[in-house]
Amino acid sequence: MNTNQSSGGAAGPMSTFMPMNIDAHPLEFTGSGGEYFRVWIVNVLLSIVTLGIYTPWARRRTAQYFYSHTLVAGSPLEFTAQQRKMVMGFVLLMLLTIAYNLAANTGQDTAVGLFLLAGAALAPFIWASAMRFRLGATRWRGLRLQFTASWKEVYVASWPVFALALVWFGVFYGLQLLSPDLAQALEAIEEEGKKQPMPRFTPAMGGLVLLGLVLSVLCVIRTEYNFKSLLVLKAQVGAEKGRWKPVYMDFVKVWLATVAVFILCVVGFSALIGILAGSSIALVASQSNRLGLWMFVVIIVSVIAGIFMLILASAPARAYREARMFQLMWNNIGVSHVARFKCHLPSGRYVWLRIKNMLLTLLTLGLYRPFARVSEYRMKVESVTLHVKGGVEQVTGAMVRQQQGGLGDALADAAGLDLIG
Repeated sequence: MNTNQSSGGAAGPMSTFMPMNIDAHPLEFTGSGGEYFRVWIVNVLLSIVTLGIYTPWARRRTAQYFYSHTLVAGSPLEFTAQQRKMVMGFVLLMLLTIAYNLAANTGQDTAVGLFLLAGAALAPFIWASAMRFRLGATRWRGLRLQFTASWKEVYVASWPVFALALVWFGVFYGLQLLSPDLAQALEAIEEEGKKQPMPRFTPAMGGLVLLGLVLSVLCVIRTEYNFKSLLVLKAQVGAEKGRWKPVYMDFVKVWLATVAVFILCVVGFSALIGILAGSSIALVASQSNRLGLWMFVVIIVSVIAGIFMLILASAPARAYREARMFQLMWNNIGVSHVARFKCHLPSGRYVWLRIKNMLLTLLTLGLYRPFARVSEYRMKVESVTLHVKGGVEQVTGAMVRQQQGGLGDALADAAGLDLIG
């Protein structure tokens, strides 16, 4: 679809780089649940038969299916990762996991500590390496993707991860200052055969722990913001770089709204459980001749229903956060002054779709999962429209001529194209 706009028709900061001759291209997804089911069932069966060894091949087939059916301005994405590299990465991960489990199960506390410290120190390196690999394996109209951030920039963006460790170090040290008996109690617990009552938990200690939890959440939000902004700002299409508008408080607002949705869901489900429990108790009272058996059944059913309801209560909040974050990203990112995106993903419809898919997946013992994945992916992708200044053919032709070693574009991550994992 092509739309011509005058310079006075564009509002806000976008008007400075989209004055006229703007082509609008809604993203499309041409796949179907039935087609993907055949890919998915083969992946599942071969992974079971090979005890998980088929996993890297399954991930590559999944990525290729979704990429090849995602059309951006009429052209499909391509996933060109070398299978050998994916297999080597999988084998290395399995070896590290086995080594860690052996150390943990044989009581080698020093080795376990070293594993954890190395994992924390290398987490930014691993994340950036994964982004380089995944984006470097993506192609569109002959353009290669590349993540161009330096290692220094990656580690600077990772400061909230290390701040999180310092927060809990401070909380633990503060608890010891507030209650000197705490350290002695912990030491006594570690020594076999010794028992010592835990010190009284004071309001000051509770406030310190609460402060630690709040700071931890803020660090997690900041980590997400830093990594997503780094992905976009270090994107490069030919000589064009990614553009990023969101601020940290935009992410905080999404998280606060998500917490509010979660609380509302918990309250609603709790009320529903209370009504069902009251009805069950009334039924039990009417069956006084078999009171013991009915009471046992009611308790078991109530526990199972309570656990299920708690899991279900978090689903709307998680879907809501995913939809809101998707909207925030796609309405505020672009490629230099060449292109921008607009998103109209309806949060309410996406939440209902996620709930429906969860229930159908449970009722079909997991067989509906590929249909659920396709429907959610389709709703997200087809809610996005690409606006290109000067026409796609002209812009991509210039980018191909400017291309130097690849395209670094984190927009694929925000689009929900992160299917390798």
